[in-house]
Amino acid sequence: MHEHLINAIQYLIPLADNEKEFIRQLFKEKHFAKGDYFLKEGQICQHAGFIQQGLVRYYINKEGEDLIYGFGKEGNFVCSYESFLDHSPSTKIIQAIEDTTMLTITYQELQQFYTEIKGGQQFGRLVAEQIFVESVKQITSLYTDPPEQRYRNFLALYPDLQQRIPQYHISSYVGVKPQSLSRIRKRLL
Repeated sequence: MHEHLINAIQYLIPLADNEKEFIRQLFKEKHFAKGDYFLKEGQICQHAGFIQQGLVRYYINKEGEDLIYGFGKEGNFVCSYESFLDHSPSTKIIQAIEDTTMLTITYQELQQFYTEIKGGQQFGRLVAEQIFVESVKQITSLYTDPPEQRYRNFLALYPDLQQRIPQYHISSYVGVKPQSLSRIRKRLL
């Protein structure tokens, strides 16, 4: 059950057998039906998750419009890190867009992970660096890339998700109306 998580962690740091067992005890399985929220706007993010199966979207709601800024799939960690780390109400929303199974950990349990796992601190730093780089790339793209390039970026970042994500979610991520996304897709064929 936890083997995908163990493999994802071992990709970044080595783990001893007793550390693997400790991780299995820390992370708890949680199920989200399609449409369920991992996190709603205004809530404090209480858990970080690892997606075993399923798909989520990250978005903000601006004047009634959902503005999607990311997706999480199998093998991805899920969290509103700024809310999780400083315990502030989230301005972001994380919602399952497929039935989703995650392994979740609380902030306190993550602190135990950092202290009890030999490479725990290093793992945390490496994950934080990845999140930082992805965030900067996304912000830069939003301000500098035309919609066609943002769609190419989507395809490069999520090559296996195009058939799993509704087109209106993809168009929100790209920052265009669905009709404009259709024209972009036709030009790229």
